[in-house]
Amino acid sequence: MLNPASFATFTDAYLAVLRTIADGPHYVTAGRGKDAWEVPNVSFRLDDPVARTLYLAARRANPVFNVAEFLWYVAGRDDLDMIAYYAPRLRQLSLDGQHLAGTAYGPRLFAPGGTDHRSQFQRVLDLTVHEQDSKRAAMIVMRPDELEDPNHPDVACTLALQLMRRDGKLHMTSYMRGNDAKIGLLCDVYSFTMILEFAARLQRVPVGTYTHHVGSMHINTADLDHVRAILAEADTAPADPFPADPMPADTDWSVIGEVLHHEEALRNNHRALSPAAAAELAVGLYWQRIVLLLEAYRQIQHTTEPVTRDVLGALHPGHRWLLAHRWPDRIPAATVHR
Repeated sequence: MLNPASFATFTDAYLAVLRTIADGPHYVTAGRGKDAWEVPNVSFRLDDPVARTLYLAARRANPVFNVAEFLWYVAGRDDLDMIAYYAPRLRQLSLDGQHLAGTAYGPRLFAPGGTDHRSQFQRVLDLTVHEQDSKRAAMIVMRPDELEDPNHPDVACTLALQLMRRDGKLHMTSYMRGNDAKIGLLCDVYSFTMILEFAARLQRVPVGTYTHHVGSMHINTADLDHVRAILAEADTAPADPFPADPMPADTDWSVIGEVLHHEEALRNNHRALSPAAAAELAVGLYWQRIVLLLEAYRQIQHTTEPVTRDVLGALHPGHRWLLAHRWPDRIPAATVHR
């Protein structure tokens, strides 16, 4: 078999990758001050890219950051003001204290450019419509000039994202130079499959498969005990207890713009959002729940009280479960069920 192994959900793939490295690393590396266990040239395919959410308490996945990173990308932004609110650790990667370089995929993928003033994303979408069997619909992320300074703390991990229209469905393949299997793998697959799903909604075609290729898949040795705890939980926990929630078929740039408008207001604490007010937004239930997830985070960041029960009750139950394990001191236990 020359094709990558296929998995029904991201959880299945994530656990397989962690087990492969933890049980039999090919190399022990010491790049840039971080010792790691490494398996080179790892690939897998997701049959259902919408089933992208990981429900393992030991991993303590952050659903707010995952959503925010996707929004940061599609907004074409590279600023710390937005993304560091959700992930303060990213400030360590900025040279000027205001912007990110390699980590900021948004300007590379979604900002207008070239003589036609189209983004890479729009060019590949157009190409897959006008030439459905095209093999050229690739968006380049990492740039050669990123290697000019060997000490730069922020170099893109992704080489390219490729879209392919086959059998009436839209598929995506990512090519990465390296991936931290415990942390970065989850975040990257979440964002890339969201981009795939958004692209499919714009084209009004079904979501196909997602394939992930990585040159250096690794676990930092400092994280090995945590990885073993994740795997131990996975041996007894039920698989994906909450059904995947597909993006609505009518999702387009106007919907994303509306969500970004409310994201900015909540991030800057300019307003609070009740479930009743969310129900009046000019977006469907899926995106109303996303905005309410950002409201829950606003309460975590800007208040000291538990997140209000009305907001928690209006969230997707999977998001509510993830919040409770990420911020257990801010989520009333009675509101969470698996």
